[in-house]
Amino acid sequence: MKFSLIRTFGYFIGGIWTAWGGRKRIEAKQLKNLRRLMQTARKKSPYFNKLYAHLPDTNLISLTDLPVTSKSDLMGEFDNWLTDRFLTLAQVREHMSNMDNIGVPIGQYAVFRTTGTSGEPAVVVLPSSVLEFVYGLALARLFRQSMMTDKIQKTGANLAISGGDGHFAGAGLGKLMQHLAPRLAKQSIHIPVGQPIEKTVKQIIGIGQIASIVTYPSMLEILTREQEVGRLGIEPKLIRIAGETFTPELRKRVEKAFPSLELGIRDTYACTECLFMAYECDCGRKHVLEDWVILEAVDENKQPVSDGELSSTALLTVLSNHVQPFIRYDIGDRLRFYRAPCACGSPFRSFQIEGRQATVVRVGDVTLSHLTFDLEHESAQRVQLVQTSEFVFEVRAELLNHENPDQVFEQIIQSVSEVFAKNGLVDVKVGKK
Repeated sequence: MKFSLIRTFGYFIGGIWTAWGGRKRIEAKQLKNLRRLMQTARKKSPYFNKLYAHLPDTNLISLTDLPVTSKSDLMGEFDNWLTDRFLTLAQVREHMSNMDNIGVPIGQYAVFRTTGTSGEPAVVVLPSSVLEFVYGLALARLFRQSMMTDKIQKTGANLAISGGDGHFAGAGLGKLMQHLAPRLAKQSIHIPVGQPIEKTVKQIIGIGQIASIVTYPSMLEILTREQEVGRLGIEPKLIRIAGETFTPELRKRVEKAFPSLELGIRDTYACTECLFMAYECDCGRKHVLEDWVILEAVDENKQPVSDGELSSTALLTVLSNHVQPFIRYDIGDRLRFYRAPCACGSPFRSFQIEGRQATVVRVGDVTLSHLTFDLEHESAQRVQLVQTSEFVFEVRAELLNHENPDQVFEQIIQSVSEVFAKNGLVDVKVGKK
């Protein structure tokens, strides 16, 4: 796998040029990129070739003519989904079975998995073009913010609290970029999100001065509580969050608990399937990267809703990934596009996100991030952990085979129970429904 600084610079220049052209240029670029993606998908992906067989020529199709896709359908057809016929799900799973391979590519591709908070993790394959897009577009859209960030990072360490016990992008992306493009990768200290909070607090205190923190809102809520009760005592200049909904209530708590935040809190809208979907401007709005990302707000029938109306879900199309096409992919987020243009002057559409809030598990005085739990099992899908009372939990899952159902549930229950025990919650009971 190779990372091209020249292509990254091309995304940067192209991003600036598109923005300068306003809505007309943005929409033309988006349409061009969409048609290129559709042509590749129809030609090289057996899944999309079959799905789009009834549709007319690509140049005659509009976005809303395309069927909606889902995580379960795509993962069920993984080997027919990818446009590279040489990479299989079996190869990816074997690679991911070794924790030493986190951030290590398979040939020309990086591979990560989603956290599966909905009970169904996805395996995501990223070619170098996606990484080049992320760095190039981030610089184009956030140039001024990037310069300020570089300045404050000289005042202390950069801390990333992410990942958990698995091949998550939060943990592996930094390692991957340190190998591919060390000049672009920001040196940071990584702490896994899945360990006991007492250990995390001890490690953070041991670091000394911290300039910035990158984490998930669910983990930030836990850190804020530790700061409020006086166990943390740190003074970061910047906090960056992504991956979950960041509520106004939590923002107020964080700002009060961390008065040292000179550059504030930056909320990036992203997921493993699309590492950079939107950016937050100085007015607090999220703007879609419309030249390379399509985000649709739709109702329960997958029909578009009007600006100003809250959607039932959202459909994502990632125009930079031609190896694993995500086209009208249901991400389950509820959002509302603004009717009026943003005061910041950006030509890109802006929206509010109101869904996608991760579950924070609270038992007594202990708060755990959902990422602490690894609910993936090779013989089960849609694995969920349901809290039925303060100290009682149920494991629910769809088994892929029924040869040893009790053994599968017992293994998942044991994994969950070990997490509780490591965090001092020995009285918690975990069973199956």
